[in-house]
Amino acid sequence: MPLGSSFRLHVARRAVVKVNFLSRLISRGSGTVIGGRIGLALAPQLLAYLARERDVILVSGTNGKTTTSAMIAAGWGGAVATNDTGSNMPAGLVAALAANKSSSAVLEVDESWLAQVSKSTSAGVITLLNLSRDQLDRANEVRQIAEKWRVLLASANETEVVANANDPLVVYAAELATNVAWCDVPTPWTTDAVSCPHCTQSLHFTDDSWWCDCGFAKPTTAVTVLRDGLVVRGTRLELDLKLPGEFNRANAAMALTALSLVNADLTGALTRINALASVAGRFSLRRWRGHRVRLLLAKNPAGFAAMLSTLERDDSNVWVAINARVADGHDPSWLYDVPFELLMGHRVFCFGERRLDLATRLDYANVDYVVVSDESLIPVSPDPISLLANYTAFQEWRERSSVC
Repeated sequence: MPLGSSFRLHVARRAVVKVNFLSRLISRGSGTVIGGRIGLALAPQLLAYLARERDVILVSGTNGKTTTSAMIAAGWGGAVATNDTGSNMPAGLVAALAANKSSSAVLEVDESWLAQVSKSTSAGVITLLNLSRDQLDRANEVRQIAEKWRVLLASANETEVVANANDPLVVYAAELATNVAWCDVPTPWTTDAVSCPHCTQSLHFTDDSWWCDCGFAKPTTAVTVLRDGLVVRGTRLELDLKLPGEFNRANAAMALTALSLVNADLTGALTRINALASVAGRFSLRRWRGHRVRLLLAKNPAGFAAMLSTLERDDSNVWVAINARVADGHDPSWLYDVPFELLMGHRVFCFGERRLDLATRLDYANVDYVVVSDESLIPVSPDPISLLANYTAFQEWRERSSVC
């Protein structure tokens, strides 16, 4: 690399660190984006520069990126470089790598940016979780994402791929890749993949498989989640997660598979992953005005379906908070694809800027609800309240509450 280019990249990296530090110091943000933007403006090749000579694992998909990345980072052990705040576009990735010089890096990547980031970082492992609709007003149609991934992976001959065999769109994206570890993991949401991406005929689904009459079908898997654990490439591991839900068992399986491809100690990795109780505030127990609240992030139909499956089938109160800002997507019509019927028997308290949209959807689902206009009147429950919130509503509740 020419000296002038090297000097420019060095200056750009220092700018990232200093600007992000200043951003946090003056409370103008979390210090994970603005510095990265400035660094990339000074040196467009900065991401590739910062990723060089590192073992890089990328994680992408519509749901579960942050949790799976946290599991990989914890399982790998040590000071792993990672964008644990969820800033998953180039500016956030640059910030994460500039702040940590570890030789190991795990980065969650927005689905639309995966191809560019993969090429820039020369990632050794790419982990593909799932594909479903998200942020309807500005996100690409989900099958366009699958096509982009397919083009990338068809030529990524040196990259190991960890892929969800139960999501037909992920299988379509990765079927031309050279080195794939297919994972048989719980995948309850396949509503966005009901027709074959090859021939458009309807796919056939059973409890443990899927196929199309044209021959497109679930591949042979290297990883299987069992009731009492999982088998990763021939090694049996006992899962005892503190994080709830079948979807987190799926995330753990994908994380451990990725770690097996970088020759990590799976026994130690399993212990550390089992011990995770909260990820970036998700699943954490918080206190607010005398209430104890368990925060659950759910930002699209697939995410809501997963979180709703973790709730007890009883008559407890449940809080749901919905906003529709830029980070959430301005179009809340996705609420009608969420299986809110699962909340029948509960009483749901509706919060957020779009609480009336939520209440209308609950009315159609015959779910008992209260539109919250005066928060001081909410009765205090002796048990923790489950609070499901989409992205900006989740951040608001995390900031306004305190750790129990």
